[in-house]
Order: sequence, then C-alpha cells, then structure tokens
Amino acid sequence: MNSLRRTDACLLGLLAMLCAAAFVAPSWLMSLLAVALAKGLVALGLLLLLRAGLVPFGHALYYCLGGYVAGLGTPWLGIRDTLLLLALASLLSGGVAFVAGFLMRRYRGIFFAMLSMALSMILYGVLLKSQSLGSSDGFTVARASFFAVQTAGVGAIRSVYLLTAVVTLLAAWGVSRYLTTAMGHVGPAIRENEVRVAYLGCSPSRVIHMEYTASGALAGGAGALVAILVGQVDPGMGFWMTSGEFVFIAILAGAGGIWGSLAAAFVLEGIHAMAFEYAPQYWKFVLGATLLLLIVRFPSGLSSMLANRAGARS
Repeated sequence: MNSLRRTDACLLGLLAMLCAAAFVAPSWLMSLLAVALAKGLVALGLLLLLRAGLVPFGHALYYCLGGYVAGLGTPWLGIRDTLLLLALASLLSGGVAFVAGFLMRRYRGIFFAMLSMALSMILYGVLLKSQSLGSSDGFTVARASFFAVQTAGVGAIRSVYLLTAVVTLLAAWGVSRYLTTAMGHVGPAIRENEVRVAYLGCSPSRVIHMEYTASGALAGGAGALVAILVGQVDPGMGFWMTSGEFVFIAILAGAGGIWGSLAAAFVLEGIHAMAFEYAPQYWKFVLGATLLLLIVRFPSGLSSMLANRAGARS
C-alpha cells in the first residue's frame, strides 16, 4: 500500500511538473516532450506483454491505425474535437487488437514476434498503395480543437502536449494498479512456466489476449496524439522500423515497472534529438552506439536501476 501511495504521489508530482513546463518551455521542447510521452504510452502497453515473455514487433500497426483514424475522423465523420478523435482511435485500435488477439494468443517466442510484424507490414503495404490516402506521402491532419474551440500555433502545441501528458500519466497510473492485482502477477508466471499457470486454473491465452488488446488500444491512442501534434500521417508510421523503435524502448526500459518505460521513452527521444542536432550525418550511428552502451550497462533495463536506487534509499 505504501508503494502504491508513493507511486501515485510521484505520478501526480510529475504531472504537475509537466503542466508547469507548458507555460515556460519553448514550442520545440513541448513537441519533443509530447512525442516522448506518446512513445512512453506505447511502451506501457508493451510492458504488459514483456512481463509475460512476449516481444511484439508489430505494434506500429496500432500506432499507425490510431494516427490514420485521427486524420480521417474529420473529413469522413465530421469529428473535429481532439478528445473524440483520441477516443475513437483508441477504441478502434483496441478492437482490431482484440480480433487479432484470437490469432496472436496461440503463438509464443519468435513466432509471436514475426506474426505481429507481418500484420503490421500488411497495413503498411495497403496504405502505401492507397492513392486516395496519399500513398507514400500521407496527408495532412486537421488542427487540434477542444470543445469546439480551435487552437493554432503555440496554443495548439501546448494543448496537445498537455493532453498527452495527462493521458500518458493516467495510463501509467492504471498500469501500475493493474500490476499489483492478481491478474497482473500472472504475466511473470506465464513467462516462467505457462503450464503451471494453466494447472492453477488461470488461462494464459486469455490473459495474453486481454493484455494484447489493452496494449493495442494504448498504441492507437499514442498514434492519434502524435498525428494531431505533427499534423501529418504517412505509411511510415506502420513500418517495421517504427515497431523496432518501440521494442527498443521496451527492452531499454525492462519489465520492472512503469517508471522504466517512461524513462526509456524520454532517454531515447532526447538522445535522438541531440544526435540529429549535433551530428546530422551520423545521428543513427550516435543513437545506436549510445543506446547499445546503455543496454550493456543496464542489461535488465532502466527499471532495474530505478529499483536499485529505491532499495538503497529504503
């Protein structure tokens, strides 16, 4: 109980800091933080699967789907409110993940990873050939609108940034609570011995199906937030390299808890921005080398480092 209260207090404090930064930070920094938070939202969903020993290489499917739903909601359905677009993207992505989950729940290991990537690449191929959706160029997403109030410029960036911060930390709070429940403890048990979990009367397939659906909904919401923030969507959101980036964040974070997922997203996006700024010709090399050093230094992820520090303070 004390751990939950401490987590709640830390999340509330982090939210207050992020909200305060919205009124002093420049627009480029808010955009950077918003993208990092959105990727952290995807990482929170991957955390659920990673704890069960599953590494999906296809969550760009739901990230891309969420972005396109947010982009098409205005011209096709007449929905202009950002909150409604976010809800629609999350629900539709979660629904697709639920349907795909009936197939994904049957596989483990490398088969789970490759099958998820195959589903993602199917969407990528369809979008790439869709001339009505802009093909490889994508299309522009309508400006953010909140409760019929249109925003533009710095105000639009600030509003989407604040929404991303609230949604991500609410999701982090929900995931942290879920991990303390009996169902939340089944994931590591599945990773260790799935047969024994089934003997105890709990269906591993159902748990994986439920967590896969939740992770798909979170990824869809993240894609919608990034699409609205950037104002553009394209098939690259569903490419396998996007999925690889999410997996990299999840591995860098580790399976220890929510703080590793959030920290890994901020670290990756920060290193990416700095490498691209100071070494534009070699930013991929700098990014890869730096992250490789981090993984070598923290083989169990950043969550292990945070856990060790918390234990030392105790």
